[in-house]
Amino acid sequence: MKTKMTLKAVLGVGLLAVLAIGMLTAAAAQTGQTAQPERWLHVRVESTDGKGELVRVNMPLSLAEKLLPAVRNERLRDGKVTINEAKMNGVDLRAVLEAVRTTRDGEFVTVQSNDTDVKVAKKEGYLYVNARENKKDKKTQVEIKVPMTVVDALLSSGSNELDLVAAVRALSKHGDSELVMVKDEKNIVRVWLDSKNTSE
Repeated sequence: MKTKMTLKAVLGVGLLAVLAIGMLTAAAAQTGQTAQPERWLHVRVESTDGKGELVRVNMPLSLAEKLLPAVRNERLRDGKVTINEAKMNGVDLRAVLEAVRTTRDGEFVTVQSNDTDVKVAKKEGYLYVNARENKKDKKTQVEIKVPMTVVDALLSSGSNELDLVAAVRALSKHGDSELVMVKDEKNIVRVWLDSKNTSE
């Protein structure tokens, strides 16, 4: 039972990173604009199930910074995501991120079982979440790398909010970086940051 709670906390951290990037992706689908050379967020979703589908999203971070406050729904308002602790299975995601942010580098969580491996670590200014699911009918690999300055920016808002606009601003100050990679039997999803206005 203790391992499952730890796994939920680890997956909660990973979910946060994916949520922030997912909100940027959703905003990118609404418009496109070119600016001076700047940081671009790229998302590539490639179908591996034989359908040959490919989706590419390329968005300047300055556009994401402007669009995020314009998106208003149940949990996202004014560029901030409201955290509903009741829906996080009892895990205080903000407290988890704050604890990771203020501690020294290290490997914090390692969960290994016959069908699941999860590792959460902090190293050289980045938060890493790696997870692999090796079930007979489902194989999934997730790799997330988030700069700690982005985690700081996410936590800069109120106690029950994550500030996505501040996170985008912090992300714009980083060099080329792989942020998220997810592979399963149907898709390969890749999210990365660079200064190119086109993707691979």
